[in-house]
Amino acid sequence: MIKLDPTRTYPHETESRTIVRFQDCDPLQHLNNAKYFDYYFNAREDQVATQYNFSPAQLFREYKTSWVVYQHQIAYVRPAMVNEWLRIVSRIIYVSDDTIVTEYYMTDDSGRQLKNVLWMTSKYVSVVTGRRIPHDPDVMAFLAAICVRDIDFHNLNFNDRIRQIKEELVQEKMEGESGGD
Repeated sequence: MIKLDPTRTYPHETESRTIVRFQDCDPLQHLNNAKYFDYYFNAREDQVATQYNFSPAQLFREYKTSWVVYQHQIAYVRPAMVNEWLRIVSRIIYVSDDTIVTEYYMTDDSGRQLKNVLWMTSKYVSVVTGRRIPHDPDVMAFLAAICVRDIDFHNLNFNDRIRQIKEELVQEKMEGESGGD
């Protein structure tokens, strides 16, 4: 069962680094468009395991449930190049009784240049019936603990969100250069 530690504050955003592999690139040495999904999903799986001590396999085994992908929105902002180190950030930006939206974005290793943004909408389903069901109370408590709270998803346009992320990266860059004053 999913057990939240009441003495712990869970991060709302997870981040990891990876390198673009040659075999994942097109002839122009850009990360192949389809491979972004692999990079994101592998990063998220590792991130939730280390940051939250959670595995989607737990849902399958313990609750006989899973999330299935319902929809993607993706923007290829700048190419990720062969042998380039990247930062992958992921976070849950929306939760309802049977749905989550995970936001992913990728930057260069410095965290200053946005490469890609992905919104993935997933539905919670029973693996026995294959039908959508409400999140279990333990799962809902877990999602509430890790979901980003200050994003008004229903009033947010995907392209506007890309601009917001770019602005946040610029702001972080300026704060880093000024010493955080």
